[in-house]
Amino acid sequence: MTASSTRRTTAAHSRLAAVGAIAVAGALMLTGCGDQTKDNGSESGTTASAPLADKLPKSIRDKGVIKVGSDIAYAPVEFKDNSGKTVGIDPDLAAAMGKQLGVTFQFENGTFDTLITGLRSKRYDIAMSAMTDTKDRQEGIDSDTGKKVGEGVDFVDYFTAGVSIYTKKGDDQGIKTWSDLCGKKIVLQRGTVSEDLAKAESKKCPAGKKIAIEPFDNDQQAQTRLRAGGADAGSSDFPVAAYAVKTSGGGKDFQLVGEQVEAAPYGIAVAKNQTELRDALKAALDAVIKNGEYEKIMKKWGVTDGAVEAATINGGK
Repeated sequence: MTASSTRRTTAAHSRLAAVGAIAVAGALMLTGCGDQTKDNGSESGTTASAPLADKLPKSIRDKGVIKVGSDIAYAPVEFKDNSGKTVGIDPDLAAAMGKQLGVTFQFENGTFDTLITGLRSKRYDIAMSAMTDTKDRQEGIDSDTGKKVGEGVDFVDYFTAGVSIYTKKGDDQGIKTWSDLCGKKIVLQRGTVSEDLAKAESKKCPAGKKIAIEPFDNDQQAQTRLRAGGADAGSSDFPVAAYAVKTSGGGKDFQLVGEQVEAAPYGIAVAKNQTELRDALKAALDAVIKNGEYEKIMKKWGVTDGAVEAATINGGK
């Protein structure tokens, strides 16, 4: 995203998604920055049974591994379960794609703002971390300054994402849209699109009825504040909000209100000079969409509303 209009910036951790009914229960694990340690969170097939193995660059086929840079702290997209294993939408998709390509996707935990740099330095082969595909990222533009900072990356888009508002369960206070927040207090993660939207909406509110915005370092802190009655509503990326709704207090703490907004594609980031790898990933994703594994993963995590019908290269605006 970029600082304001795209989903996740190098200074923020907003990641957006759509969701139906989440079928997975468990504690939210929205921790802070990654620890830069390796985590073999995704297992795949072998080249002997992989129909698309020959599409990969020979160097990766020989290694049998695709190194994935990811900020593994954003349930349910990617996070650590109670055993420390990397789980979520992205690891599951990577495992399914690995069966097609005959390689293992090896997730390596890192802070979000180092992932594209990691691609440039060849620390990672790809970045898969609920990263919004944007023109600025494609072109290597710093969205805060508008200046060119790198050669950019290509994206293989695999999901559609948006932002949601949630409230305490049974107490929506008539909140259905962002304009309904005028005169109320909202909690959210600092530096995210949710914060940008709240600030923009507050400017439209009548005098004396501005939105009181209380930002936190992460969504878990914001949820704790709302749960304790310290605000009227919260906002975050759709999968995170929906996961909290389904898991917090056994599903008794929160409820989603209104529709998601600011929808945009998530993409797997690949270095510009790795077109063979990019195209192999697209072929693998199209294959798992066609064979039904993609749909099963979307249903497992309750995010069918964000599903795509085909992989797209550089579909971000």
